[in-house]
Amino acid sequence: MKLKAPIKCLIIDDELSSQRVLQHFIKETEILHLKATCNNTAEAFKYLQLNEGVDLLFLDINMPKQSGLDFYKTLKNAPQVIFTTAYPQYAVDGFEVNATDYLLKPIAYERFLIAVNKALNSISVPQNKEEFIVLKENKALHKVFFNDIQYIEAFGDYVKVHTRSKTITTHSTFSKLMASLPNYFLRTHKSFSVNLNKMNHLSGNQITIDNHVIPIGQTFKQTVLKALNL
Repeated sequence: MKLKAPIKCLIIDDELSSQRVLQHFIKETEILHLKATCNNTAEAFKYLQLNEGVDLLFLDINMPKQSGLDFYKTLKNAPQVIFTTAYPQYAVDGFEVNATDYLLKPIAYERFLIAVNKALNSISVPQNKEEFIVLKENKALHKVFFNDIQYIEAFGDYVKVHTRSKTITTHSTFSKLMASLPNYFLRTHKSFSVNLNKMNHLSGNQITIDNHVIPIGQTFKQTVLKALNL
């Protein structure tokens, strides 16, 4: 699919030499249009608040005050991101937030083009961002489709994500994970949220999904009944 306009991109990097390399590569790549270069995440945040239409970030991970990874996690409706860094151990973290690609410095132009092509495919053919989530359990990453999740359960500083075939225990707050879920997930209790598409039946203060019984807290009862048109 041919784009009607170039991919509008933003460089966020605290190193002048890295900025110059990326600026040169972008200039040499016809499909890209550089909107601005930011020296840190504070500048980038201000730019994104005041300007619309950025499609792609070239974002350094290891920066002072705030890492690029932490910054990207704070963005709502975030653009595509290609992380750039001199530290290969960050690749797993980049995958965790569904990065388009990860470039290890010093960056070769051929490798840069591979990353840009990945971004081009994602932008040209819009992906359903509510299709799956990547969860970290210990040192392993799990790609979990939302439709496979039956319910989620708060578990101290962790959250248990239950599917029919397995349970993944990931380090996260319950509210943070809830914010990543599609609107067909409904909170039924301070510690539980269910996938309404998986519900078998409701009885009293309980919802049943297969052989699992999920409680309905008193403060959530009316919200649950309203969601089910009851």
